Amino acid sequence: MQEHRRYCSQLLVLLVLFIISLYVVPILGKNGNGLIEVDVGVILDADDQMVGKVSQTCVSMALEDFYALNQNHSTTRIVLHKRDSKGDVVEAASAVVGYLPDMVYRSLINYRDLTSIELPFAAIDLLKNVQVQAILGPQRSSQAKFVIDIGNKTQVPIISQATSPSLSPADNPYFIRGAQKGSSQVESLIAIVQSFGWREVVLIYEDTDYGRGVVPFLTDSFHGISTQVRHRSVLSLSASDDHILQELYKLKTMQTRVFVVHMLPFLASHFFTKVKQAEMMNKGYVWIITDGLTSLLDYMDTTVIDSMQGVIGVKPYVPKSSKLENFKVRWRKRFRQENPDVDIFEMNVFGLWAYDSATALAKAVESSGIGVSKFKKPVAKENLIDLAVIGISEMGPRLLQSLQNIKFNGLSGKFHLRNGQLQPSSFQIVNVIGKGEREIGFWTRKYGISKNLSFSSSKNYSTNNDDLGAIIWPGESNVVPKGWEMPTGEPKLRVGVPVKGGFTQFVSVERNSQTNAVNATGFCIDVFKEIMDHYLPYDVPYEFLPFETPDGESAGSYNDLVYQISLGLKFCVHLQNYDAVVGDVTIVSNRSRFVDFTLPYTESGVAMVVPFEDDDRKNAWIFMKPLNMDLWLTTGVFFVFTGFMVWAFEHRVNEEFRGPPSKQVGMIFWFSFSTLVFAHKEKLISNLSRFVIIVWVFVVLVLTSSYTASLTSMLTVQKLKPSITDIRDLIQSKEYVGYQQGSFVEGLLKNQKFDTSKLKNYSTFEQYDEALSKGSKNEGVAAIIDELPYIRLFLSNPKYCSKYTIVGPIYKTAGFGFAFPKGSSLAPDVSRAVLNVTEKNVMTKIEEEWLDEGATCAEQDGARVTSDSLTLDSFKGLFIVAAVASFSALILFLSIFLYENWDTFASNDLSIREKLIAMAKTFDEEKDNSSDASKRKPPTGEGMAVPATATTDCPQSPATSDSQLAEWIFSPDEGLSTTETSIPIHETIEMVEINEER
Repeated sequence: MQEHRRYCSQLLVLLVLFIISLYVVPILGKNGNGLIEVDVGVILDADDQMVGKVSQTCVSMALEDFYALNQNHSTTRIVLHKRDSKGDVVEAASAVVGYLPDMVYRSLINYRDLTSIELPFAAIDLLKNVQVQAILGPQRSSQAKFVIDIGNKTQVPIISQATSPSLSPADNPYFIRGAQKGSSQVESLIAIVQSFGWREVVLIYEDTDYGRGVVPFLTDSFHGISTQVRHRSVLSLSASDDHILQELYKLKTMQTRVFVVHMLPFLASHFFTKVKQAEMMNKGYVWIITDGLTSLLDYMDTTVIDSMQGVIGVKPYVPKSSKLENFKVRWRKRFRQENPDVDIFEMNVFGLWAYDSATALAKAVESSGIGVSKFKKPVAKENLIDLAVIGISEMGPRLLQSLQNIKFNGLSGKFHLRNGQLQPSSFQIVNVIGKGEREIGFWTRKYGISKNLSFSSSKNYSTNNDDLGAIIWPGESNVVPKGWEMPTGEPKLRVGVPVKGGFTQFVSVERNSQTNAVNATGFCIDVFKEIMDHYLPYDVPYEFLPFETPDGESAGSYNDLVYQISLGLKFCVHLQNYDAVVGDVTIVSNRSRFVDFTLPYTESGVAMVVPFEDDDRKNAWIFMKPLNMDLWLTTGVFFVFTGFMVWAFEHRVNEEFRGPPSKQVGMIFWFSFSTLVFAHKEKLISNLSRFVIIVWVFVVLVLTSSYTASLTSMLTVQKLKPSITDIRDLIQSKEYVGYQQGSFVEGLLKNQKFDTSKLKNYSTFEQYDEALSKGSKNEGVAAIIDELPYIRLFLSNPKYCSKYTIVGPIYKTAGFGFAFPKGSSLAPDVSRAVLNVTEKNVMTKIEEEWLDEGATCAEQDGARVTSDSLTLDSFKGLFIVAAVASFSALILFLSIFLYENWDTFASNDLSIREKLIAMAKTFDEEKDNSSDASKRKPPTGEGMAVPATATTDCPQSPATSDSQLAEWIFSPDEGLSTTETSIPIHETIEMVEINEER
C-alpha cells in the first residue's frame, strides 16, 4: 500500500515537472530572468542613409529607452530581428520563386522595381523561421504593399511609415501606419495656392506608388477651389537628364507658372538641377514641394539646394521640447558609432516616427499580455506552396487590438493611432533660402494659414497670404508671381471682333486698303486696350481679327462669334478661331456655358424705346387723375366723419347746428366740405370742435396743395408720357417690335411669346427713328427693344430724345464682357483689371469720348414709367393724425356727457332702453349756455336769501361788485355746465355789503 502511494507521488511530481517544462521554461526564455521574449522583425533599407539607417538607430534606442524607464514592472522584452529590404536580386529571386505566394509572385513579375523581390523573402523568413509577432517596416510604399499582404494572411501586425494613400488600414486590417498619410498634406498645399489666387497649376510627380498616390486627392481639391490642373508631368525614377530637360522645355512653353512637385530626394536631386539649367527657377515661377521632400532637405547636396532657391515647401510640424533635444544629442553620438562612414548626422521626422512606432509596439506588447510566440499550423498537405504553410499567429489579433488606438506624447508630438492610422498634426511652411530652409508660417486644419501657432478664440479659418512671413521667390524676387505668363515666342493673342454696319460708337472695324491691316476702334476696343496695355501685371501681345466674310460682311451672329472660341468650328473656310472676343458682347447664360466671361464693364438690362403721347390734356376727366381712387374715397369718408364730429360737439350749445333733421344732415355735409376752400361761416362754440377743425384744416391744406401741383404737372409736363408702358401690351395687341440685328434680344423676344412675324431687325439709329416715327400701323414698329447702353446712346441725340423715351428695364442682363476660352488664366486677371478701370476716371474719359452725345439733350437717364396719380400711401400720416384728434375729442365729449347724466345712466328704475331714450332726449335738448350772473337778481340787502330760479330785470349797475366779477369769471364753460334737474332747488345767497371806492 505504501509502495503504491509512493508510486503515485512520484507520478504526480513527474506530472508537475512536465507541466513546468511545457509552460514555465519557454516563458522564462533563453536568459531565464523571468521576462517574456517577443520576437519582432525589422525590415529597413540599410543602404538608405536618409531614412533607413536613421530609423534603424531610432528603433533600437526607442526600445532601450522604454525598458530603461519600465524595468521595474516590465514583463516582456522585444527581441529585434533585422532584415535588409535590399539584397542580391538574382539570388533572392531564385530562392523564393518556388515558394512565394502566387499573388505576390505575379505582382513581382509585373513590378518595375526588382530590388523589392527581396522583400517577400525577408518577410517570409521572419515569419517562418523566427515566427515574429510583428514587423516594423518597410518604409517605402512600393515595398510595404507586399509585406502588408503577407501580414494580412498570417495575422501579423505590420507597422510601417509608408505614406501612400493607396495603402489603407481600412482595406488592410493588419496594417498600422506609423506616419501621416500622404493625402493629409493636401489641404495645406491647397491653402497656399488659394491664398495667392493662382488659377492654374502643373503637377510633377514620380512614377511610383508614392508619387501616384496623392495625385487624385490634389486634383479633386484644386478643382474645389476653381484652380485647374493644366498639365501632369510624370517622371520615372530612371529618367535621364535629357528626358527631364525635354519635359521641362515643354512645360516652359505653357502659360502656367505654378508647379507642385511630389517626389522623393533621389529623383528631386536630378530634377531641380535641370530646372535651374532650363532657366525655370527665375522670376515669375512658383515651385511648391510636398512633405516627403521638404522633410529631407537637410540631406540634400548643397548644389541641389542652390538650384532650389525660392521654393516653398510643407512638412509635418514637430513641436520643440527638451526631451527631443536631449534625444538628438544621444542619437548623433550613437549614429556616429554605428555608421562611421556616413557624414549625415541630422534627425528627420521619419526617424522620429520610427522611434514612436517602436515605443507604441512596446507599450502594446506590454498591455496585451502576450505570451509565447506561436503560429497555428495547418493540417499537413503535400506540395504546399502558399503562405498557409507558415500558419496564423495566435497572438496577432490581441496585439493588433492594443495597437490600433494607442495614444501618447512621443518625440514627434502627439502620437495618436486611430483605427490603425496616425492622426495628422499641423504643417510647417518653409521657404528654401541660402543653405537651407526658413520658416514662414504654419497651417492647421482648424485655423488655416498663420504666422505662428498661438491663436485667439475669435480666429477663423484663413487663407490670407498676409498671415505668412516674407517670402523670397525664385529669381530673388519679393514680388508675388502671378502664376501665368505668355511664353516667349508665343504667337499673339488672336482677338475676334464683330463686324457691323451701325452702332460704330461701340465697335468698328476698318481695313487699310494698301496694307490690309485691321484697325479696330470704339468704346469696347478702347476699354480692352486700356486693360491689356496698362492694367495687366504682364505683357500680352494681341491682334484684332474681324469676324467677316471675304466681301467684308459679318460672318454670323454674336453667338456664332463667341462659339468660335470654344467649339473650334469654322463657319467659312477662310475664318480662323480666336483666343478671345472683344466687342459689345452681352454676358448671357447660354454663352457662358461655352466660354468664360470677364466681369461686365457696362450697365446691364434690356429696355424699350417708345414714342411720347400727348392726349391727356384733351381728356375731359383729367381733373380726377391727380388722386387715385383709394385717396378720393378716403378723403370723402374723412369729410363726412369730420362734419359729424363737429355737429356732435355743437348740437347742444350752438343754434346753427339745431333745427329739423334735414337741416342738421345738411349742416354735417356742408360744414366739412366748406373747409375745403376755407369758406365756412358758422361760429364754433365748443372747444372740442375747434380742436378737430384746426387739425382737419391742416389736412385739407396739404391735400389741396398736392392736388393743385399734380394737376398742374399733368396739364403741362404730362406730354412726356410714353405711348406704351408694359411689354405685355405689345404681345396682346400684336404690335410690330424692332430689335438690333445680330443681338441676343431676338431670342429673348421669342421666349417672351412674341409672334415671329411681328419682329423686325435694324442696324442703325436712323432706322430706329424711321421705324418708330411710322408706327406699327404704317409698316414701322410700336417699340424698339434693345440693351440699355444702345438706348442711352440713342436718346442722348437731341434729334431723338424729344420724341422717344425709355420704358424699363424690362429684362435683366449682366452687361458687356470680354470672352475667353473655358479655364483661361487671362479671364480672372482681366476681370480684376476691369474693376480697376471702372473705379477710376479712365472709364469716364472713354465714355465721354465715344458715348457722350447728350450735352444739348434733356437727360432721361433712369426714367421710370409709373402712375402720375397721388396715392393713399403718401397721406397716411395726415389721415392718422386727423383720426386720432377726432376720436380723442369724441372720447372726452362722451366722458363729460356721461358724467353730467350719471344719475340717469346709473338709475336702477329704468331699463337699458329707457336709459338710452332718456340720454338721447337729453343730448337733443338745447343746453342753457347763458351766464349764471344774468339769471340772478341784484342784491337787496345783507343776508337776504332769494330763490336761485328767480330773476329780476334790473339795469346793470355801472359798477360791478367783486363777487359778481368773480362769479362771471369762474362761470362754467358752455360745454361743461351741469344739467338742471326737474326738481326745483332753491339757493340761499348771502349778500355781503361791499364798500366801493369811488
